[in-house]
Amino acid sequence: MIEIVAGTNRPGSKTIQLAQIIRGLYDLAGAPSQILDIASLPVEIYQPASYKTKPAAFAPFQERILACKGIHMVVPEYNGSFPGALKYFIDMLKFPESLEHRPIAYTGLADGLWGGFRAVEQLQMVCNYRNAYGLPERVWFPHIGKKMQDNRITDEFLFGLLRDQVERFIKFANHHEKEAVHSIPNKSA
Repeated sequence: MIEIVAGTNRPGSKTIQLAQIIRGLYDLAGAPSQILDIASLPVEIYQPASYKTKPAAFAPFQERILACKGIHMVVPEYNGSFPGALKYFIDMLKFPESLEHRPIAYTGLADGLWGGFRAVEQLQMVCNYRNAYGLPERVWFPHIGKKMQDNRITDEFLFGLLRDQVERFIKFANHHEKEAVHSIPNKSA
């Protein structure tokens, strides 16, 4: 299963719309996927005590990450970076096993000219620190409000890049799947 992480908690975002388009591409390629919407994180996760003891309501999110074959991050750019809600989600994930040797693809989006480039670059630094495996092909959607209409991508070139990214990521995730599963350290040793 590929987890498509919609990396914002903003209601009605272009990010969730793009994640749905990406899920459709995985469906067309015959690869199981699902969307993990950061907006649906339980409210109690934001309590300071959650750093020490995760609320039970967070367990299904954690389990999905641990069980997935790969993560496709859909990352909007807010104020020159990725959303704080996405960073907090990553901070709440078990260390190191959640991202250690886990394949990750990155798709950025923004209303501006750079299409989430800065957000993706910064998120990659965080995921690299966690020893994730990043797909080299990244896709950026500049001027997302003009490039996506009625839940479809209107720019054929960008749509082709996204389709190619999905196809490459399926192969990449399949190749690295066993590494992620077997990289979980034995805590009882």
